[in-house]
Amino acid sequence: MSSGGPPSLPLLLALLLLQGDSHRPLRRSKRSWVVTTLELEEEDPGPFPKFVGELFNYMSENTSLIYLISGPGVDEYPEIGLFSIEDHQNGKIYVHRPVDRETTPSFTVRFDVVNRLTGEIMDNSLIFRIRISDVNDHAPQFPEKEFNVSVRAGYAAGQPIFQMSTVDLDQENTPNSRVLYSLVSQTPLLKESGFKIDRNSGEVRLWGCPDHETAPRFTLLIRARDCGEPPLSATATVHVHVQEGNHHRPTFTQDKYQVQIPEGRVLPDVLRLSVRDGDSPFTSAWRAKFNISEGNQEGHFDILTDPETNEGILNVIKALDYEAHPAWSLVIAVDNEEPLSPCAGHALQKPGRAAASATVSLQVTDANDPPAFHPGSFAVIAAEGARPGTPLGRFNATDPDRTGGQIRYKLVHDPASWVAVDERSGAVVTRQHIDRESPYVHNSFYVIIAHAVDDGHPPQTGTGTLTLFLSDVNDNAPALHPRSQYLEVCASSGPEPLLLEAEDRDLDPYADPFTFELDPTQGAAGDTWKLGENRGRSVELVMLRSLPPGDYSVPLVIADRQGLSRKQTVRLRVCSCPGGSACEAEPSAAGLELPVFLFAVFTALAAALLLLLYCACVSAAKRHQAVRPDLREEGQQTLIKYNDESRAAEAQVGSEVKDQMSALQTDTAEEDAKLGAKVSQGTVVPRQALEVRAGAMAETLRQKLCGLDALAYDPGSLPHVYTEEGAWDSTGTLSSLSFSEHSLPSDLTLWPGAKA
Repeated sequence: MSSGGPPSLPLLLALLLLQGDSHRPLRRSKRSWVVTTLELEEEDPGPFPKFVGELFNYMSENTSLIYLISGPGVDEYPEIGLFSIEDHQNGKIYVHRPVDRETTPSFTVRFDVVNRLTGEIMDNSLIFRIRISDVNDHAPQFPEKEFNVSVRAGYAAGQPIFQMSTVDLDQENTPNSRVLYSLVSQTPLLKESGFKIDRNSGEVRLWGCPDHETAPRFTLLIRARDCGEPPLSATATVHVHVQEGNHHRPTFTQDKYQVQIPEGRVLPDVLRLSVRDGDSPFTSAWRAKFNISEGNQEGHFDILTDPETNEGILNVIKALDYEAHPAWSLVIAVDNEEPLSPCAGHALQKPGRAAASATVSLQVTDANDPPAFHPGSFAVIAAEGARPGTPLGRFNATDPDRTGGQIRYKLVHDPASWVAVDERSGAVVTRQHIDRESPYVHNSFYVIIAHAVDDGHPPQTGTGTLTLFLSDVNDNAPALHPRSQYLEVCASSGPEPLLLEAEDRDLDPYADPFTFELDPTQGAAGDTWKLGENRGRSVELVMLRSLPPGDYSVPLVIADRQGLSRKQTVRLRVCSCPGGSACEAEPSAAGLELPVFLFAVFTALAAALLLLLYCACVSAAKRHQAVRPDLREEGQQTLIKYNDESRAAEAQVGSEVKDQMSALQTDTAEEDAKLGAKVSQGTVVPRQALEVRAGAMAETLRQKLCGLDALAYDPGSLPHVYTEEGAWDSTGTLSSLSFSEHSLPSDLTLWPGAKA
């Protein structure tokens, strides 16, 4: 078989089998439903029921069918029972009453066919929309029957004054709902002015010039008509009230004014300008509106309107200067709040002339002006610590009234009293050292204010300011911060470092970073303490060994970046901490201050009582001379010879007391040196107690001598003369007063070093 021959029969059969059903020929199917046009006209008068249309289903050719209808207008809201089918054997549709399109413009109903024998639905439901055609059954409606409109006399002709509007409920965009407007009548009807209305938009416009005096009110009858068949219309009334307009310009009663004004003062109501106006008083057409059209470029003046008199009130709101501007000329214009009406005598006027104006000439009178500083404020740089007499600058003030006027300078603000100002020249000099760290200095600035007083009548005063900037010098060594001066540490806390902070009132570069060192001149503090990490403004203090509870001092030397240093002492208390972190409350030296104070008060009272007792003893000795003629017979009341009377005995007694005090202080110092930096441990002997006990010793000595003073008043008990007063014994023997230990205060024996 040649390759170019026709295909064999088996091959053609195979191709047909592969194509299958996908290549079956297409057939046009017949529609099962046929519906005639279903359309209703609204407000149809009948008779009812009235045939609307008919529907047919082709399945009825072979099967007995029943036609069913349902949906809105049949068995659902809004119009139940409006539509029906004549019987179940055909598809004729009827309407049973008139329909209002404005209420329900269409109905969407559902049709079905059912097998009469089995009740089975035989075909898909048919959803159909029944339209209600519009008829012109609604006239246009105005929102109100009457309208009130106000128009000002002289209102510009051709401008709309009111907009009419209506609503037509018929179908939109149809002749039934299109509305046209017309002016039916105007009362009164004038030749000079009137109204017209736009046919399509309903806009009411004015033509001519209405006059309030001629016709204060117009009544317009407006008609709105639709384009339906037959056309329907409605009318409304518009009342137009013509308000009185501004027919008269205000004019000044005089064209020129002259006034004198003192310089340097803000003055209200310096001049009143009266005007005339022919319009009704207290209306916007009568009320005047003033403005300064020329001469007020610097804003020294303003002008207001008096609401009662309609006068213009000229005010000076910015003080005038005679020397700078001795005379002023102002042009003041006046107009009404309401624009001038363009109508006059029912006719349009030509563009109006300019507003009325008047000229005000002001003469500034001279007054004594305060001196003016040049400049008003200035700054000076000075080094901190400047010596007295250092010149800082000079205030310079002049009298603007005349050249060569006498001016006196005086300081009014110098809170630290650092400077003085020369009364005549204004030169400022220091009168004491200046400290940048003073509380009166803020951010290195110190403000000085001076007054310059002229010799006018009355004298006037000007004010000048000198701002002194103080450059820092290194005049403050660093010191411990107050919170680092007194510390507490638990004995059980171990070698945990303490942080010591320092501060310096100077600025950079005279401040931190600081250098911290233990003071080697204050005992062996290095055996107990060492300094750890230096953080610039703080350092760590480390305890090298455990210390028993007590008060300790750590001597330091703190230096700033430039090497300026100061010795500081950290007061540190080692205490027991039962709770683990807080020191147990213990009586401290500060806690003893109140008892010591009370003890001192009681001691002073005792001394006063002893003095009174001494005086009583003297008085009693005088009163009882007759009773005891010879006191020498009593062993306790006689003078005992110890040695020659001389100044050496007095000196020896005083020396012994001083030696006792020196020994006591030496013993205390030796006790302090035993623990190096330890201040005290156990019982503390305050200095006040030593002084009190020394006073007690002196009091005991005085009591021993009290009896001698009493005997001095007895002429029979005169002392024997042993040698001449003031003579020096070459033997160098000294006398002393002996007294038993029991006669001393009981606590005197507790002094350290009192006994061997």
